[in-house]
Amino acid sequence: MIPDLGKYAVEVASAYSITFLLIVIISFLYWRRGLIIRRRLMAAEARKDA
Repeated sequence: MIPDLGKYAVEVASAYSITFLLIVIISFLYWRRGLIIRRRLMAAEARKDA
């Protein structure tokens, strides 16, 4: 069920779109940062074991 937003439909839809886009961007940045940290940790452990 979609509520009738009247003359504010464009503003509400754009706010939801921007929010969704920001969530996707932030999630990607944290995922990428996690990969970088994981690689650095594995390299440090490999140096320690060698």
